[in-house]
Parts: sequence; structure tokens; C-alpha cells
Amino acid sequence: MNKRTRRLSFVIMLLFLNLFSVGIFAQQRERVRILHIMSYHAAWPWNIDQLSGFRDGLSIPDADIRIVELDAKRQSSPAGIEAAGRSALQIIADWEPDLIYLNDDDALDYMLENYHRSDIPMVFSGINATAEEIPESIRSWATGVLEEEHALGSIRLLQAIQPKVRKLAIVTDESPMWNPVVGRLQDIDTRLPEIEIVRWDVIRSFKEYKQKILEYQDTVDAIGLLGIFLFKDQHGSNVSYIDVLRWTAENSKLPDFTYWKDRIRYGTLCSVTISGYEQGREAGRKAREILTEGVSPADIPVSPSLKGEPVISLARAKSLGISLTSDLLLSSEICTDYAWND
Repeated sequence: MNKRTRRLSFVIMLLFLNLFSVGIFAQQRERVRILHIMSYHAAWPWNIDQLSGFRDGLSIPDADIRIVELDAKRQSSPAGIEAAGRSALQIIADWEPDLIYLNDDDALDYMLENYHRSDIPMVFSGINATAEEIPESIRSWATGVLEEEHALGSIRLLQAIQPKVRKLAIVTDESPMWNPVVGRLQDIDTRLPEIEIVRWDVIRSFKEYKQKILEYQDTVDAIGLLGIFLFKDQHGSNVSYIDVLRWTAENSKLPDFTYWKDRIRYGTLCSVTISGYEQGREAGRKAREILTEGVSPADIPVSPSLKGEPVISLARAKSLGISLTSDLLLSSEICTDYAWND
């Protein structure tokens, strides 16, 4: 064997060893596995924003993320949520994810009731509870982001749009997830003494909702729309929140506010929004600390996301006969039309 042949053989051997070692490494290396349990349905913008933010905060491009939808907004029956929850528990047992990411209260409530392992860390976002209400029993293996609404900012934005607003009615459905939100609203009159919340109505059916909204026309100056997902029709089925908001925009002459951006496109006048993207991104950052830096969830504080964004429906303002000042137009995100006209 001449010198040139020996050199070529050596190069081939090195290439072979390199390919072999890469193959072994590829076999040993596993993509990060994350099970994402959504309280609602994947096509809802709130969920889309949270998952997008989570991916960006996580910053692990090849992470294998599987999704289970509890679909609790469109199908709120205990049987439906239970069936979806069992599917999630089965995936955990069979797939053994490295981390569970869940968003919003229904998913957290289900897991607290039915999931009793602590060897798989859990990160959550979009939770309406306070940090003190997160059970101490799970703090060694779970952490996340709380959904604290921008109540003061939203009402101040409403006042900037319609300065004559004094009396408010607050509307919610029967979901217990709204209890902490209502609690945080109840001292609003001490922070804004010119504002008085004169009605707190928990509503069960779409028929009752329509009746209340029409009653408000002569008794209050504006309406705060919190829970609007569990109103039942005459057959006992959930009415889509989009249908609720469209009916409101077409039948109410009162300005209204909320805390969530997606509702502005469907007719609510204004909000200093809770950002689903920011919720998800902060959760993703916490997940990254756990997965790549080995930080224990117990050492990562449960915290709210703080960034809010003013959003105004120009279409709704026009229908109410409200003229928006230039500073409001320049400082807010503006929805120029209703989503059903797209």
C-alpha cells in the first residue's frame, strides 16, 4: 500500500468513525418533550398567543410539544372536560414528557384534582388565582404566571374615551375562575372615587343576559364584561362568546370594557389588555430555566405578567357616536372594523 493509498484509507476511516459517533449521539439524544394542556381550544386567539409566547420564551426550536384541548369554553360539561383530561393523563403515562405546560384555570384545576405525581415539573400561565391561592403542596414541582387583569387601567381608558361614565354594571358567568377577578374589582371605588359599581350580576343563560343588558340601558353608564362563556341557550348548550359580543354590539348603546384583546375585535369598546403572548413568554422562560439550567420549580417564583396594552374598537366607538381624540388613537391599538365584517 503506497503512501497516497494509506492517507486515503485513514481519511475514510476518520469519516466512518465520525459518522458512527454522530449516529450514536443521535440515538442517545432525545428532543425535549412537553405536553401542553389547554383549558380551551387551540384555534382561540388567546391560546394561540400564549403558545406562541411560550415557544419564544422557551427558545428550544426542536422541542416536541403535544397538545391536549380541554375545550372548556365551548364544551363546559364535566363529562367533556373529564374525557379530555383522561386523554392528557394517558399521554403523560405513555409518553413521559419532560415538562407539562398548561394554560388557564380549568387545566390547572383538573390537574390539581387528578394528577398526583411530582417527578415531572409543571409550568402554567393565564391563572386567575393569587400566588397565595396556589397550593403549597405543588410548589416543589410547579410554577408559573398569573393573569392579573389591568382593572384600573381599563376603567381609566374607558373614562378617557367617555368622561361622563360614573355608574358601572359588571357581568360574569357562573365559572368560579372569575371570583378572584371580582374580588380585585370590589375596591375599585376606593381607587377611583368617581366610579361606582352599582350592579354585580352572575348570569346563567343567554336569555337572562339579553334581559340584563337591556335593563342596564337606563340604569348605568357602562358595562364591564368579564365571564361571557357559559351562557346557555334554550337547549342547554353553551352560546359562543362571539355571538354574545355581537349581540351586545348590535343591541346595547352603552360603552363597555373588558380585559382581553380578542374581545375588542368582536365589538367590545376598549381594554387595557392582558397579553396572552406575554403570559406565554414568561411561562416559557420559566420552563427553559427548569429544562436547560436544572433550576427547581420551587426556586422560580409564581408571578404575574405586568405588561398591558390599550386597545380600542373604532367601529364600536363610531356606532356609539363617540369621537376618539388623537392622543387615544396614537397611544392605542385600534380595531377599525368588526371581525364579522372581515
